[in-house]
Amino acid sequence: MLAVPWRVLPYGLWTARENMAMDEAVFRVRQRSQMPPTLRFYSWRSPAVSVGYFQDIEKEIDHAFCAGENLDIVRRPTGGKAVLHEDDLTYSVISGEGDPLFPPDVLGTYRVVSRCLTRGFAEIGLGVRMALGGRNGRGDASCFASPSRYELLVGERKICGSAQVRSRGSFLQHGSILLDFAPEKNAAFLKTADGDRQKLVKSLRASVTSLREELGTAADPAELGALFQRAFSVALGVDLQPGALSSEEERLMARLLTTKYSDPMWNLKGKVSRDGLE
Repeated sequence: MLAVPWRVLPYGLWTARENMAMDEAVFRVRQRSQMPPTLRFYSWRSPAVSVGYFQDIEKEIDHAFCAGENLDIVRRPTGGKAVLHEDDLTYSVISGEGDPLFPPDVLGTYRVVSRCLTRGFAEIGLGVRMALGGRNGRGDASCFASPSRYELLVGERKICGSAQVRSRGSFLQHGSILLDFAPEKNAAFLKTADGDRQKLVKSLRASVTSLREELGTAADPAELGALFQRAFSVALGVDLQPGALSSEEERLMARLLTTKYSDPMWNLKGKVSRDGLE
């Protein structure tokens, strides 16, 4: 075991804005302090769409559809493409770029985290493999339309999508493990490059799978989170200690909720209109 244990935050149901504010608060505080590496598994209190830091919502997301379906839209601090959070378990890993467990680059970190997730999938009887290629450049707005390098596949179909941000010596990687997947729902909130939504549905059905489809049963997200926590502990050889947000993290989370993640300018345009952190 490493001398410094990791902190694991308790599983919980949070709003879309709370989830992103919490992940970013832990990441920002880690940049300027010696907080331990942190692992978190969580779910979403109500269905929501998270979009990547660089995504153009006007071009890629049907905002009117989301409003009509009461789907919150939240912009992540990480890159990647859009994800519908409804039947998934989300994870986040926050640590320093100097952590000896992780290579000092995006892809190397992806590979290490995917190795931990692979062990968790194996414990529930599901064999997955890492994608060796990158995105195919089709420009699809969905995170699950095509895999990035070292994301996880069952056969040729993606079951977990991840995204990362690195800044000031720290990184945040979070991702979505699919418990179930409905291609029609996932295509409905997206704008397509050629306007052919049925083509997108067909593409998603062929390229995405889920635990329910592979195992034939529903998975309890809290129990699954605990299983994957153990997988991280064993795969990395670290001691995971239950913990809570520090007072500094709580204050920053509250500030981010007010000045950033509750601001339509951030979620829709990627800019903050009030004093906040970008």
